Amino acid sequence: MGPEAWLEEVLAEEPRVAVFDCDGTLWREDAGLGFMHWSLRQELVARPAAEWLLERYRGYEAGTVDEATICGEMVQVYAGLSEHELREAAARFFEDEVEPHIFPVMEELVGELLEGEAELWAVSSTNHWVIEAGVTGRFGIPAERVLAARVRVAGGLATGDLLSVPTDEAKAAALRRAGVSAPDAGFGNSVHDLQMLQMARKPYAVNPTPALLDHARAAGWPVFFPPATPNGTGEKQQAGRIDLLRPF
Repeated sequence: MGPEAWLEEVLAEEPRVAVFDCDGTLWREDAGLGFMHWSLRQELVARPAAEWLLERYRGYEAGTVDEATICGEMVQVYAGLSEHELREAAARFFEDEVEPHIFPVMEELVGELLEGEAELWAVSSTNHWVIEAGVTGRFGIPAERVLAARVRVAGGLATGDLLSVPTDEAKAAALRRAGVSAPDAGFGNSVHDLQMLQMARKPYAVNPTPALLDHARAAGWPVFFPPATPNGTGEKQQAGRIDLLRPF
């Protein structure tokens, strides 16, 4: 199914409340991982903390550190930094490294839904500085409807006290706390979105990983692979991803 046909199919359902994962769903890149490496290269954090976080991420890749833990630590590492500085850094990062890889059809879908006055939520285990920079600036989803990984801010400085890490069941729990218990539509790309998608009247697997694809096919959910952005070929996008992963 082409993007226009898929878009028409989704809009025909007339969702009034829709929930979206972000990384891999609204854009191709893993913005959480990308921001981690980008910010380390920018020396936003001290080298010992940077080396510790890279070692922790290697543990995650090896399966010795779980998803919720590493996503939390990727926010906690900025403890002591000015939130203003972090927001400015996140905005620069998103514009330079993520914005070129937004899926055009997903941007169009969000725009159509907002024009129809639907209530949209962005739910992500990436830090809220990056997610807010992306979805408020480019997609028009308001900051108060962003549920993302965050720490407590005191005196204008980020702390190490985690407030939320929405992944797996925690995504569904965060939505329920926000008063969203049965959205009309849900969009996600990963098995970590599964519980959130199961809440929706109509779940959509967008650019799904193999694990989510298996679940989607078994459940009979619509599956859609958005085309690459017009800003470059798949080869160029992959090259950009490799650059994001380059250590500081």
